[in-house]
Amino acid sequence: MGVEICVEGLTKSFGHQVIWQDVSLTLPAGEVSVMLGPSGTGKSVFLKTLVGLLKPERGSITIAGQDITKLRERDLYEVRKLFGVLFQDGALFGSMSLYDNIAFPLREHTRHPENEVRRIVLEKMDMVGLIGAEDKLPGEISGGMRKRAGLARALVLDPEIILFDEPDSGLDPVRVAYLNQLIVDLNAQIDATFLIVTHDIASARLVPDNIGLLFRRELVMFGPRQELLTSDEPVVRQFLHGRMQGPIGMAEEKDAAQVEQELAELGTGASTGDGEASAAPMTPRLLPGPGVTRPPRWQAIAEREAELHQPQKKPEPEREPEQKEVTDA
Repeated sequence: MGVEICVEGLTKSFGHQVIWQDVSLTLPAGEVSVMLGPSGTGKSVFLKTLVGLLKPERGSITIAGQDITKLRERDLYEVRKLFGVLFQDGALFGSMSLYDNIAFPLREHTRHPENEVRRIVLEKMDMVGLIGAEDKLPGEISGGMRKRAGLARALVLDPEIILFDEPDSGLDPVRVAYLNQLIVDLNAQIDATFLIVTHDIASARLVPDNIGLLFRRELVMFGPRQELLTSDEPVVRQFLHGRMQGPIGMAEEKDAAQVEQELAELGTGASTGDGEASAAPMTPRLLPGPGVTRPPRWQAIAEREAELHQPQKKPEPEREPEQKEVTDA
């Protein structure tokens, strides 16, 4: 079972440069959350701060009842065992086989005998579809396989929290679709808390329970998926629809007057088809695939999705009352 992460008033700077400030959110236990934001807004810095690799200037991160910003290194090391991390490029050792890469955390952090290590490694490789590739080197496989190998390595210590740093980077749309399905299937199987940093809007619409957006050194919004996908917040709408009009510019920020003019022009274009897609139906949630047992949480999600997206029956046309023939007596 995953654990809840509670972030309160978190601020991180490098020298005089503030990356983000006063960030507060709660990642619910066992749920899938996505963090969006333009490039350079500190999404990867946020992941590193959550796992204790970077120290914030202010704020708290409470995990399993402990504020990790105040822990000694020895105690922080124990909390880190709750985490598994999938890095952007998989971060595999190039001279090691996939099997040895995935076995590495077990050999470093446990005293399991080698037969137990082998059982666990093959189990995780099977979960991500890599059985048969144990002896291959990272340089001999595709980018998608390297991502899956990195994910298998993140799973070997049975973490309760898994962080994904742009898992879709460098992958074609088909492999991204397979990876999204794999993430959903894994969440249904292991029930850990997932946090995914991504730029892929299609994935953000399909995969998570919750979505957040970082912009201008702050957390603009964080909440249930449907709230973000239907939000009227200008920066959220601009990012989700991938358009130029709005607060986000090439250098991240725009002049306020320019933003106001662009949004006004966008509003007038709504009737011609250039406006928002807010009236479009909500994208159906991606569900665990065939053969994956759905725990109660996912069963409830599936039932809710079925209700939301069931086809609506067209109303039958009213029938005119039949007229009786009048006969002479």
